[in-house]
Amino acid sequence: MSNTLVIIPTYNEIENIEAIVRAVFSQEKTFDVLVVDDNSPDGTAAIVKKLQNEFSNLFIEVRKEKNGLGTAYIHGFKWALGRNYEYIIEMDADFSHDPSDLIHLYNACSIEGADFSIGSRYLNNKINVVNWDFKRLFLSYFASKYVRIITQIPIFDTTAGFVCYHRKVLECISLDKIKFVGYAFQIEMKFKSWKLNFKHKEVSVIFTDRKRGTSKMSASIISEAVFGVIKMRVLGLPK
Repeated sequence: MSNTLVIIPTYNEIENIEAIVRAVFSQEKTFDVLVVDDNSPDGTAAIVKKLQNEFSNLFIEVRKEKNGLGTAYIHGFKWALGRNYEYIIEMDADFSHDPSDLIHLYNACSIEGADFSIGSRYLNNKINVVNWDFKRLFLSYFASKYVRIITQIPIFDTTAGFVCYHRKVLECISLDKIKFVGYAFQIEMKFKSWKLNFKHKEVSVIFTDRKRGTSKMSASIISEAVFGVIKMRVLGLPK
């Protein structure tokens, strides 16, 4: 058993799931992997279950329906906290997060002393995004700047979804009180971790848009983020 769990939420990721699982397991450091699948109709879960015959440290939790990225991660967090994992990493299934960067997020916490580390696309305002059209890049970059201005949080990539948490951070956050399920979930988790005085470190990564499958981004997810940030600032969102 590894001391680190990589959580990969999936919904219709049959084109990516086997490749991403194999890529994670090919890294020099050993990671355990938990796939949280929202009952994908394309058979994603079946691929994972087949791979379990090959990888003893691959796990899967299948939920009844699609309930949002945030609730999938919370499901995974609770699963991890019920076991002896010291570090828990969020990661997308579509290779937008490079598996070779897992070790950098891990080292930022395990060696450099951060309580949570962030794979940052915009560290020091330098943009590291590949294959996004201008509209999406503009939206993402200025969304992170907007969050920094509204919340005063000292993080460049506030919307990043490539994050490593020490278990003590997740233990101190009331996961059942997380209010947002979409894009704003990532912002809320960082905001609460920062408000609880946990130390963070941003690690520069190159984010590459998916080549296979369909993006889950929608107008409702963006709206939740825009108005959710204001709510965070006004209410403070205690732990």
